[in-house]
Amino acid sequence: MQTPWAEITHFAGLDWGKDHHDVLVLDGTGRIVTEFRFDHTAEGWSLCRQKLAEFPQLALAVETGHNAAIERLVTLGYRVYPVHPRSSKSYRTRKLPSGTKTDRADCWALADALRLEGDSWHALTAPQPLVQQLRLLCRDEVGLIGQRTALINQLQQALYEYYPAALEAFDDWCAPSAWAFVETFPTPQALVQAGRHRWQKFLHTHGLYRPQMNEKRLAIFAEADQFCGHEAVTAAKSTLAIALAKMLCTLERQLARYRTLIEECFQAHPAHGLFESLPGAGPKLAPRLLGELLAVQPLAEQPQVLQCLAGMAPVSYQSGRVSVVYLRRQCNRSLRCAVHLWVDLSRHYCDWAQVYYAAHRQKGQSHACALRCLGMRWLKILAAMIRNHTPYDAALHAQNQLHHGSWVLQLQPDQPAVGDAS
Repeated sequence: MQTPWAEITHFAGLDWGKDHHDVLVLDGTGRIVTEFRFDHTAEGWSLCRQKLAEFPQLALAVETGHNAAIERLVTLGYRVYPVHPRSSKSYRTRKLPSGTKTDRADCWALADALRLEGDSWHALTAPQPLVQQLRLLCRDEVGLIGQRTALINQLQQALYEYYPAALEAFDDWCAPSAWAFVETFPTPQALVQAGRHRWQKFLHTHGLYRPQMNEKRLAIFAEADQFCGHEAVTAAKSTLAIALAKMLCTLERQLARYRTLIEECFQAHPAHGLFESLPGAGPKLAPRLLGELLAVQPLAEQPQVLQCLAGMAPVSYQSGRVSVVYLRRQCNRSLRCAVHLWVDLSRHYCDWAQVYYAAHRQKGQSHACALRCLGMRWLKILAAMIRNHTPYDAALHAQNQLHHGSWVLQLQPDQPAVGDAS
């Protein structure tokens, strides 16, 4: 049970660094009672615990960014309040309008802001180990996919410089068969010398034999050395292409391992059925949504908070006659990416989602803006699902639309009768 805010007696600010951290503690009147620096080592963290043990009713504010330090603070049982870097800067500027910046000033500004305003802040809670593992696996998988895309772009650029026939013969360079082609026939000269029999064998072996494409590909292979880089360029770039192809094959095997681990973690969580029921989420986006949302479950149960956290809710700016709405950039970007992809796919599985999207497009909104509007609607539903621990039910949603007289239902081509909604 968390200590009530009224019983908090001391307020700390932590300014993190790569190899050391600074801490400053204030009492209820704003007086500095202690300050110290410790290293990011086992001995340093032991010192931190000894120093802070003098203040059992302590709340601690830390600027987001150093996940290892924040995670350790939460694991050690401290009441931790994350502060966005922009908010941290504004707190420091409020205390020191001259622009002075030091590690001590950052600690002081964070601690004093927590003392004065912390009762309305949200403290971090340690997610379940399974949820945390799933979230990290999904985020790392996305990072590896990004690296794969970068390697594919480098490979295509290398082939463009010395081996344009390979780019002409294959369209999908995300397929391992295309990388295998580069390894098997690394240069245009090697491809031509291999001959028709080896070309056909390669295509059959990798499942690429298509009657409508076979002759076209074979014709491209036969003339591969007619338009290519000169000898020096071919020698250098073919070495790079082989290296990139081998790295892509290795990376693809690791991504397959990640996919297996993610699926195991996802199926092991009792709430997996809830996220599997989301139309369009599928086996890749459902685990990402579970990991991101259940890691912050108390917040995910509140629709308005969830919409802001996922970056779907816009940011308004109004001053005098100026009134502008901006894209929300300060959000959980991993969650926003997953929600954006899921919402776009949901249009192909839900008639009401497609109608809602089309209605906003007809108003002149861009594709991305219309998806964010649809995302606002979906996140309201998802928050209720998490709060009530119930999967998505299309019939129940249609019944609710009828009950509230939703304009979306009126635009659907096949509007169900009231008696058919149950």
